[in-house]
Amino acid sequence: MPPPDRTSLWRTLRDALLQGRPWIDRAVVLTYAVLTGLAVVGFTLLTELATATHLQLRGMGWFGAGLALVWTPLLTVAVLMWTRRFAPEAAGSGIPQVIAALHDDIAPARASALVSLRLALHKVALTSAGLLAGLSIGREGPTVQVGAGVMQHARRWLSPASGIDAHDLMVAGAAAGVAAAFNTPLGGIVFAIEQLTRRRDLQHSNLTIAAIVLAGLVSISVFGNHSYFGALVVPRLDWSLLGPGLVVALASGLAGGLFARLLVVCAQGGDRISQWRGRFPLRFAAACGLAVGVIGLVTGGATAGAGYHPTRALLEFGEDGLPPLYTLLKFVATWLSAWSGVPAGVFAPSLAIGAGVGHDVARLVGLAGRPEAVALVALGMVGFLSASTQGPITAFIIVMEMVSGQAMVLSLMACALLSSGVARLVSPSMYLELAVRWGMPAVAPGRVSPQSG
Repeated sequence: MPPPDRTSLWRTLRDALLQGRPWIDRAVVLTYAVLTGLAVVGFTLLTELATATHLQLRGMGWFGAGLALVWTPLLTVAVLMWTRRFAPEAAGSGIPQVIAALHDDIAPARASALVSLRLALHKVALTSAGLLAGLSIGREGPTVQVGAGVMQHARRWLSPASGIDAHDLMVAGAAAGVAAAFNTPLGGIVFAIEQLTRRRDLQHSNLTIAAIVLAGLVSISVFGNHSYFGALVVPRLDWSLLGPGLVVALASGLAGGLFARLLVVCAQGGDRISQWRGRFPLRFAAACGLAVGVIGLVTGGATAGAGYHPTRALLEFGEDGLPPLYTLLKFVATWLSAWSGVPAGVFAPSLAIGAGVGHDVARLVGLAGRPEAVALVALGMVGFLSASTQGPITAFIIVMEMVSGQAMVLSLMACALLSSGVARLVSPSMYLELAVRWGMPAVAPGRVSPQSG
C-alpha cells in the first residue's frame, strides 16, 4: 500500500481553511444552536416559576383552592384570546405545526407562519401562562416549535452557497429543543429521525447533530448533567414480572391510543360539542378551565402542570399516596386542557399518565410500595408515550435516558413496540393527523409521506 501523499493532504487542509465563507456559515449555525439552548433554558425557568406560583396560590388553604376555581378559567380564556388574536399558529403542542412546515409540498409562506422566531416568543409566554393557570400541560412539546423557530432564523445570515436549507435548520432546532428540554441528546436525534423528517438523509447531518448536541450542552451547563427523573433503582427482574409487564404494555397502549384518538377527533370536530366550541370558543375554554380547576381541587393539585413531581415520586418510591383515580383524572385534565385550544404540550403529561397506569397495575397485583413497582411505573411511561405519539423508538430512548434505565433496556424496548402496535389499532398517528389540520397535504392510507429529499 503506497504511503499517503502528505503534500496533497496539507494542500487540501490549507484550501479548506482558506475558504472562509463555509466556516462562517458553520459558525452561524452553531451560534444559533447555543441560542436555541439558551431559549430552552429560559423557557424552562419561566415555566418552573409559573408552576411554583400556581402551587403557592393553591397552598393558601381553602381560600387558595377557591380562588383557583376562578383563576384557572379566567386565565385560560385570556390565553386563548391572545392566541387567537396574535398567534393562532401557536395553539396546541407545536409538534404538528413543525411537521407540517417540514413538508416539501407546503408553501414557504405557510411554513414561515407555522415556525418563526416571533411565534417562538409567543409560545414561551403563552405556555407559561397556561401552567400559571394550573392547566394539565407540559413545555416539552412546545419546546419543539420554539427550538425550530429560533434555529430557522439563522437562514437569513447564511450565504446562498451554503446549501443549508430551512428544512435542516428546523429539524436541528426542533430536535435540539427536545434534547435540551429532557437532557436527552440521543433522544433528540432519534426524535428528529423518527417523527420529523421523511428525508432519507439530512444534507448536513454532521452539522445538524453538532447543533443538537451543542444545545443540549448549554442546558447541561445550567441545570447540571443529571437525569430528568433521577437514577432509576430497579431490582433484579425475573419471570414473575412478565405478566404484570404485559398488562402494563396492553393497558398503556389502549389508553394512549384512546388519548390520541380523542385529540384527533376533537380537532376535526363535526359533533355538537365541537360546533358549540366553534361558535363560542371563549365560553368553551372557560368551561374546560373550570373543569380542570375542579379536577385539581379534587386531587389536591396533583393533576396541575406537567406532572413532574408525582411521576418522580412514583419512580423513586413506587408509592406516593396519590388518589385512587389519579390516572383517570390526569387523563381527563390533559385532554380538556388540550381541547380548550390554548398552547398545550402533552409530552410530559403523557409520561405522568403512563406512570399512573404502571402504578395502578402494581396496586392491582399487590406490588404497590415494593421495588418491583418502580419497574412497572417506568414501563407505563414508555408504553403510554409510545402509544400516544406512535414513536416507539423515540419513547424508548427518551425514557431510558430520563431515568438512567439501562438495566431495563430490553423491557422498555419491548413495551414501547407492543404498546405502539396496540395503539395503531385504535388511532392513526396523532401528530400526522393534526399536521394535516395545519396545512400538510394528507397522505393516503398505507403510503409514506412524500417528504423526500
